[in-house]
Amino acid sequence: MQQTERILLLGCGILKKEIDYLIAKHQWPVDSLWFDSSLHVNFNALEQTLRHALQRNGQRRRLVFYGTCHPLMQQILGRDVRRVTGQNCVDILLGSELFTEKLTEGAFFLLEDWALHWDHVTSRTFGSNPVIIQEIFQLSHTHLLCVRTPCSGDFSAAAAAVGQKVGLPLRWLDVSLDKLEKVVLAGLQSMKEAPPCPKP
Repeated sequence: MQQTERILLLGCGILKKEIDYLIAKHQWPVDSLWFDSSLHVNFNALEQTLRHALQRNGQRRRLVFYGTCHPLMQQILGRDVRRVTGQNCVDILLGSELFTEKLTEGAFFLLEDWALHWDHVTSRTFGSNPVIIQEIFQLSHTHLLCVRTPCSGDFSAAAAAVGQKVGLPLRWLDVSLDKLEKVVLAGLQSMKEAPPCPKP
């Protein structure tokens, strides 16, 4: 990608390690700014965080790494901000075909960051009643699908603990960064056609 001005890539930190790795690997002219991966469970907090960051960096070309995690996502971004394509982070990482296939099989996708911060994420959404949490997850899912990338650490113990809390068996899926790389690169390349940032 040939671009002299450094782009600001900002958004959900769920795949922070993977995207920062790709930026370094390709020496893309990109700075990154990552938010708490649990923001998607609180629409108000997500909107406030995103609007504040976009406004604070209003003189830069900005690419947002989020799916359709907020019903007003496009309205929040406006016309001057581009977003990567994809329904959500797992869809972006796996590709739509594999994502849909695994979802149809009953998977609840568990990425490293969610496994390591499970209680923080779920308590804000489901409370702390273990019976209710198990009922919610078992109603819609048959297993936890733990997704590992080449950047993942060993989160097997954390994943096992989550499995016990929701009462679902674990399966593991190792994926490359190929799909993610294509989506991020396409987003960066789309910045060439993005309208110029307003001048101060």
